[in-house]
Amino acid sequence: MSITIKAALLAVALATPGAAAALPPIEKNPVVVQGFYAIGLADEIRKNCPTISPRLIRAWSYLNSLKSYAREAGYSEQQIDALQHAKAAKNALEDRIRADLAARGATPANPEGYCAVGREEIARDTAAGRLLRSK
Repeated sequence: MSITIKAALLAVALATPGAAAALPPIEKNPVVVQGFYAIGLADEIRKNCPTISPRLIRAWSYLNSLKSYAREAGYSEQQIDALQHAKAAKNALEDRIRADLAARGATPANPEGYCAVGREEIARDTAAGRLLRSK
């Protein structure tokens, strides 16, 4: 997410009366969910494709930008930490990622599928693709 979009979302949230009360649970915030999805997708691809490696510094920076976004949106450090350590939310996200990968042909029975999805994500310059590189 660009800084301009992030700033606009923050400005709208801050200008809206009762914005803090209207804040959705952090695990349902679309920006946060999409960010964790991208990180999880990239992680599954890099773990299962020997020809794709992670961009660890970029992933760490991306995670920190998600945390900054959450803080700016009005979430507390406790809410952010709780989400990072919520096993149920993590398991649900992992299940969703694995189902999406399987629908795209990436399964333990077809390990090349992970590489194909990874190459596609990199070529499309998606959030997950920017966290990966071909070896």
